[in-house]
Amino acid sequence: MAVNDSASWGRVDETGTVFVTDRGVERAVGQFPDGTADEALAYFTRKFTELEGQVRLLEQRAKAGAPAADVAKTVASLTGALDEPAAVGDLESLRVRVSALTETVEKLTEEQKAEAAAAVDAAVAERTALVEAAEALAAKDPQSVQWKQVSASLDELFARWKDHQQNGPRLPKKQGDELWKRFRAARTTVETHRRAFFAGLDSEHKEARSRKQELIAKATALASQGTAGIPAYRRLLDEWKLAGRAGKKVDDALWADFKAAGDVLYAAKAEIDARENEEFAENLAAKLAILDEAAPLLKATDRVAARRTLTGIQKRWDAIGKVPRDQVKTVEDRLRAIETAVKKLEEEHWNRSDPEKKARSEGLAAQLERAIADLEAELAAATAAGDTARIAEVTEALEARRTWLSAVDSDKR
Repeated sequence: MAVNDSASWGRVDETGTVFVTDRGVERAVGQFPDGTADEALAYFTRKFTELEGQVRLLEQRAKAGAPAADVAKTVASLTGALDEPAAVGDLESLRVRVSALTETVEKLTEEQKAEAAAAVDAAVAERTALVEAAEALAAKDPQSVQWKQVSASLDELFARWKDHQQNGPRLPKKQGDELWKRFRAARTTVETHRRAFFAGLDSEHKEARSRKQELIAKATALASQGTAGIPAYRRLLDEWKLAGRAGKKVDDALWADFKAAGDVLYAAKAEIDARENEEFAENLAAKLAILDEAAPLLKATDRVAARRTLTGIQKRWDAIGKVPRDQVKTVEDRLRAIETAVKKLEEEHWNRSDPEKKARSEGLAAQLERAIADLEAELAAATAAGDTARIAEVTEALEARRTWLSAVDSDKR
């Protein structure tokens, strides 16, 4: 209500009493004895403006979706304040506006109830998902899970649970209690499994540590045997691999001790190998010379001469003796290649001269030659008769048998 309209709703008498026309009647709202009539009217008009501002603010809050309970409380307060306020203006219009907000409050209440119910349903679904995730962790085989990963996952689920409980909507007590009981039971199961697993693991580590310490003592005792102790050390190494884990740090320290015991044996072997390599160096030179001498046998064609030469080489080879250990495979592989070449030469000769195979080949060749002769006669007859279909059939069969005969003749050669 504008200030210049205040005269339509109020007046000031000669005593300074201010009156307002409200609900069709005039009533006194107060006095302003120390000022002029205009100042008195303006003062009570401002009171109306303040009331109108409160109504306008409430309308804006309701439109913005403020909590229905808060809007309803303010509507009740303003309804009382507008009963007979000490103000000058269109008070009835304010009452109508406030009254209209009562319907808005009812609508807001229904909407917000629906939203609250939906939020609770979503919260129940989210907490149920957290519970099911925790229960899935609890259902895992304690002997096959990665406990660091499982513990981290469970901690994350619990953190999300607390955040949801603190910042999410309040769940109905029964549902909330049931979900928490399930979540707590899953956490308890995981923790119980984890403690049991690591208790068992500690026991296994102790047993493995004790077993490996025994193996170290046995390996250390082999030192006096020198290279003769290596086979026993290797058997101990096989037992070591089956002894299980004693924990990374402990295992590393135990392995260092076990390996040190083996290093003593292999160091002794290395000394012997070094001496032997020096002794066998001349043997290596002799065998390399024989290999160079035997190299032409790789391309030999005379099987008898090749076998005679190879036999002499093999006798000389055996007479020379050992070569350095790191050269054994090299020279032996070269000799095997030469022996294989001579053997292949002999096998090829045998395949060509095998009486049974030769007889089979000659018999098959004779059969094919007779078949070819018969087919050639049939082809001539079909040609004379002009039988095109028979000519094609006989020609195909004739070509096949000629191909077979060619292959048999090749094998005979």
